[in-house]
Amino acid sequence: MLSTQTQLLRLSQGQLNLLERCPRQFQHTYLEQLHSPADPEHEERQTLGSRFHLLMQQREMGLPIDTFLQEDTQLQSWMTAFANAAPEILTPAPGSQTFRESEHYRTLQVQDYLLTVIYDLLIADNLQAQILDWKTYPKPPNKRKLEQNWQTRLYLYVLAETSDYLPENISMTYWFVQSEGKPQSIKFSYNTLKHQQTAKRLNQLLSQLTHWLQCYYQGKPFPQEPEGSKACDYCQYTRRCDRLQATPEQISTAKSPTTVDTNLLNLASIQEVML
Repeated sequence: MLSTQTQLLRLSQGQLNLLERCPRQFQHTYLEQLHSPADPEHEERQTLGSRFHLLMQQREMGLPIDTFLQEDTQLQSWMTAFANAAPEILTPAPGSQTFRESEHYRTLQVQDYLLTVIYDLLIADNLQAQILDWKTYPKPPNKRKLEQNWQTRLYLYVLAETSDYLPENISMTYWFVQSEGKPQSIKFSYNTLKHQQTAKRLNQLLSQLTHWLQCYYQGKPFPQEPEGSKACDYCQYTRRCDRLQATPEQISTAKSPTTVDTNLLNLASIQEVML
């Protein structure tokens, strides 16, 4: 029972996104750990994305990356293009008094949950802090949609809550290294109003989750989306939810944006997630 538990439940941005989009899909994916069969194409993209993240991490740590680049022409191409597009990120000014750390890990307790974020790169000085995130799929999403994604909201919120920086001095930039032509970036500035809005929505969502969990352990499933909801169009659980059965194409398409390879209680790492 949730009321008697002593262990905090860990949540990442991917779980918050899914919980907000469809509580029943959250139940199937994380509580019951139901997953579609592995999609080889998606796994290949995920592996390549993970290799790029590891490459950037090793470079930031000062470890050799030549072997990495020689063995993978795709990574070499992305790195060269990114170095040309954002040299100031890869080559900081000499004598710069900034804190830089790749795969920077932070947690924040809110209610009975431990919110977990991993920043691909955090750059900070005594005035401001920048969160950088690498994306290796081709097309950047709509900026408004990306702003509402829980990765953007949670990453900015957690940094403001766990540091001395004012929200106005925090920013987050996504770099899409495989976008058409050359790498593209989308930057989000933060402020106190956005911070308050995120806090309000986050607490609402977590309070709902607590209620749904209590009901779930008493035998009542999480709420479903209304019949005909667009969220059901590409969901692999439509048959389980007594919706129209998804076609093989829909199931294949659904696996990339909806299936996140983490679980609710043991979050060892957060992989790149399609936004």
